[in-house]
Amino acid sequence: MRRNRAWVLARRPDGPVAASDFTYREEDYVAPDLAEGELLVGTRIFSCAPTIRNWLNPPGRSYRGTIGIGEPIRGMAASEILATRHPRFKVGDLVTAVAPWQDYAVLRPDTAAVPVTAVAHDIDPVDAMTLYSPNSLTAYFGLFAVAEPEPGMTVLVSGAAGSVGAMVCQMARLAGCRVVAVAGGQEKCRWLEDHCGVATAIDYRSGDLAASLKAASPDGYNIFFDNVGGQILQDAIDQMVPRGRIVLCGQISAYDTGRPAAGPDDMMKLVYGGLRMEGFVVGDYAERYAEATAAIRAWAANGQVRCRVDLRSGFGLLPYAFADLFSGRNAGTLLVTTGA
Repeated sequence: MRRNRAWVLARRPDGPVAASDFTYREEDYVAPDLAEGELLVGTRIFSCAPTIRNWLNPPGRSYRGTIGIGEPIRGMAASEILATRHPRFKVGDLVTAVAPWQDYAVLRPDTAAVPVTAVAHDIDPVDAMTLYSPNSLTAYFGLFAVAEPEPGMTVLVSGAAGSVGAMVCQMARLAGCRVVAVAGGQEKCRWLEDHCGVATAIDYRSGDLAASLKAASPDGYNIFFDNVGGQILQDAIDQMVPRGRIVLCGQISAYDTGRPAAGPDDMMKLVYGGLRMEGFVVGDYAERYAEATAAIRAWAANGQVRCRVDLRSGFGLLPYAFADLFSGRNAGTLLVTTGA
């Protein structure tokens, strides 16, 4: 008899998320009879992503559906297809998809809010969850489709050591831009300068952030790719050049506060500066995934982009790893395998 391990929501976090907000559950598992268009998968790798925190909020505070008390947590995962009644997927294929934090699950690709994506057989599963993951596609489309960089521009990236931010930094450099990165901690800043080619990496925990942003680019910023929001967004707006573009990808500074993410203090700065702020989600560009994957594969083959991976083994570690995201105790894209 198969056993299905799961991590479910025990209570809604009040402020910073903690491992105690989740409960472990294990049950006998009998594979269901699949309906037409469904897949039965066994999950192999889970991605701990900040956006999951939004889904733990009460109804009305979550923009992609609230996870109910007692329901499994869900997030991006790499899973092996064990049975299929979908014409596009075969048994043994690996797919990436939003899946519950449990060993076995049924996926419905035709109705999924985030596309269920088949992984090419020559791509390593860890690479599928890092280099070619929705995080990397988010970086690609947020930069090239929303920000539209041009050679010689200066690009500012917040949350720059994260899985999205680090890819944005490298892609912006490949586009001929000068990149200024903001991250938490000197070690992350050194990594961004040494391995991602950023011109300057600023530790937001050290000193006056507004002054550091000004010093790093006295002439201002053409593009701000924002993963964080809060004070960094306020300070960046003050440094934008006329007609500058602000890409709203995430607001991690607000995820653990219990309050909605705040906007700019003075909207007239956007009016008189002719600034454009635009939010997006990667699913907006699902029809162009192949374009992004091909570009990233070419860059990776030439050693022009890389991912930093924090790979942890053990299903039991999932809630602890997830909590580490919000205290900066991770080094790169945080993945957890289902190993013992």
